[in-house]
Amino acid sequence: MLISVHLPKTAGSSFLAAIEQHFGERLLKDYEDRPITRSTLGRNISAVRGAITTGAFTGSLPPYRCIHGHFMPLKYRWMRADSGTQFVTWMRHPVERLASHYFHWMRVAPPAHASAVRRRIFAQQWSLERFCLGPEFRNIYRKYLWGFGLRRFDFIGITEHYDAEMRCFSSMFMGVNLPVKRENINPQHESTTYVDDLSLRGEIERYHAADIALYEQALQLRQLRLNPL
Repeated sequence: MLISVHLPKTAGSSFLAAIEQHFGERLLKDYEDRPITRSTLGRNISAVRGAITTGAFTGSLPPYRCIHGHFMPLKYRWMRADSGTQFVTWMRHPVERLASHYFHWMRVAPPAHASAVRRRIFAQQWSLERFCLGPEFRNIYRKYLWGFGLRRFDFIGITEHYDAEMRCFSSMFMGVNLPVKRENINPQHESTTYVDDLSLRGEIERYHAADIALYEQALQLRQLRLNPL
């Protein structure tokens, strides 16, 4: 069983397109939790309840061989699958992830099922600075990864090296070369970075210091994966 945690705006949609082609009907999409739209207490209680529920399984979830979506990995931490459970995710520099998230939400009006906070952001036309330096989305990685350290993941792909990381993932887990898909890409973004203002960038990095630390740890783990000696 492959558990794939889709952290927002880290190429998770592109990754989903690739693994969906491979797993087909054996893929379960789990996008109901919406961790970032809940309070800290509500989010964590939901993840613990999910962990207790999935921990009760003595085998895999037939007929599924992969679960992918916006959920905290703690939810499936104690799931006992027949052939072992492996956890994967993707991470991106927190400043770029935040900015990508902002522009994605500001491009078009939110759909009817969108969260209240997304509707408020669009209606009030928040600035990039307000979005990145507000409490609503501070340290998203830390929120998602509560109770689940990075070393528990079997693979953490780095979005900035997406093509090479997809080849590595395919070799390690799939046994076949998965196609490199490009989904949910901002058609108006041509620069290599979203935030070029060094002053603002530094301020965002300081405000999201916990996520910066997690991202740097992920880079270190990648180096160990590529150069184990």
